[in-house]
Amino acid sequence: MNKIALITGATSGIGEATAYEFAKQGINLILCGRRLDCLNTIKVALEKLTDVHTLNFDVSNKTETLEAIKSLPIAFKNIDILINNAGNAHGFDTIQDGSIDDWDAMMDINVKGLLYVSKAIIPEMINRKSGQIINIGSSAGKEVYPKGNVYCASKHAVIAITEGMRIDLNPFGIKVGAINPGLVETEFSKVRFKGNAVADNVYKGFKALQAKDIADIIYFAVSRPAHVNIADLLVFPTAQASSTLVNKS
Repeated sequence: MNKIALITGATSGIGEATAYEFAKQGINLILCGRRLDCLNTIKVALEKLTDVHTLNFDVSNKTETLEAIKSLPIAFKNIDILINNAGNAHGFDTIQDGSIDDWDAMMDINVKGLLYVSKAIIPEMINRKSGQIINIGSSAGKEVYPKGNVYCASKHAVIAITEGMRIDLNPFGIKVGAINPGLVETEFSKVRFKGNAVADNVYKGFKALQAKDIADIIYFAVSRPAHVNIADLLVFPTAQASSTLVNKS
């Protein structure tokens, strides 16, 4: 029987690339996102390869999240793999100039959203004494950089939650790990800079990671033997040495 994976933030970037990689490998998919048109487009493309179910909700909304996952049909209820990918960065400001709305958006999605989705799925994994959870963190969870303050805090929280999950779920044989990318060329910067042209310069002058690069790594992590767990992985493009040091031409 094919495994079932639930991916949040599946409408673009790493989430979408992971959906395509999993579909190629015959993993059945539950794709979650806020943009219904994108979910429908991806579903049409991928259901030629595997079984696909979509859930249209916002992970930062606790009620929506719990109700959406509760609504899953029987055939999709036994989730083997959870990819907590939904996340965002809003603003690039010093702490004194930061927007409270931006702070709320990052903490609500990056931290609370991850918790809401996990809360809805973990009980069934515990019942079956099996499952794997991969939380998509960031190099920002390892190292704070100028004007990164709250975003970095949210990704540090992802690492702490991952470590806590791994301890708490260890007695049930559930694998828990984090994959922490550096600079990945996605919609990330367009969202962070709110459409400002400065976003176009973020990935110029070097070869950034691509969403597919991270999707390959995620599939590697979920395809390990039962006794192997990728607990924590940091990945940079070759040009990047740290959060603030990138070799640009």
